Amino acid sequence: MQKRMRLQYSFLLLMLIFTATAFAQNTSTEWTPEQQAELFGYCEKPFLIKQLKISEANADKIGQINNWARLTKIKIQANTSDTFATDGEVEEAVIKKYKALSLSGDQLKTLTDRRKQSLTQPCALITLTANKTYDTIAKPQLQLLFRNKFRRTLMDKLEVNGKQADMLIEAEVWKQKEALEIIKIPETDFNRIRKTVAMYTDLERKYGFIGITEQQKEGAKNIFKAAE
Repeated sequence: MQKRMRLQYSFLLLMLIFTATAFAQNTSTEWTPEQQAELFGYCEKPFLIKQLKISEANADKIGQINNWARLTKIKIQANTSDTFATDGEVEEAVIKKYKALSLSGDQLKTLTDRRKQSLTQPCALITLTANKTYDTIAKPQLQLLFRNKFRRTLMDKLEVNGKQADMLIEAEVWKQKEALEIIKIPETDFNRIRKTVAMYTDLERKYGFIGITEQQKEGAKNIFKAAE
């Protein structure tokens, strides 16, 4: 009887270990080098080149450094790193590698600040959020619901006209429905990221037809986001 109980206990323990491992693998997907380079091109490279005026060659080197840090931290989690024991040590090494690129003082400061921010705030262009309660509402009804809820607020707070408010609502409803389809794709499938980027790109194109300022566009995003 005791032997049987020990066997049952061992089996349950193994199941718990397997479940925890599977969960850990799902939350830290290891993309291929090509996919990681594509991801860097979506999120960081345009900022480095356009905002910080960093050369494309150095931007690519920064991408390689960031990927090295990501892979090294995965090794630390798996207890297979021979060089680093903590994430903090990796971040110190990252800063040293940045400094070796001969960047200006302002470029280095902005880059390191952005690095710290990116560790806690994911890239907005690949961040997918979807309100599942909207999945059961047909698009025309959802648009009417948004119109009743947001039209007056958009007009008053952003100083847009009725047609512009309607176009903003139409764009947001489209985005919500697109997100509900994309979220069905497993997180381990890189196409989920590609489709998310395409969704936001199309959303920006829709905003371009409305005839509003950048400040009004960001204001509309904030109004919709606050209601999620």
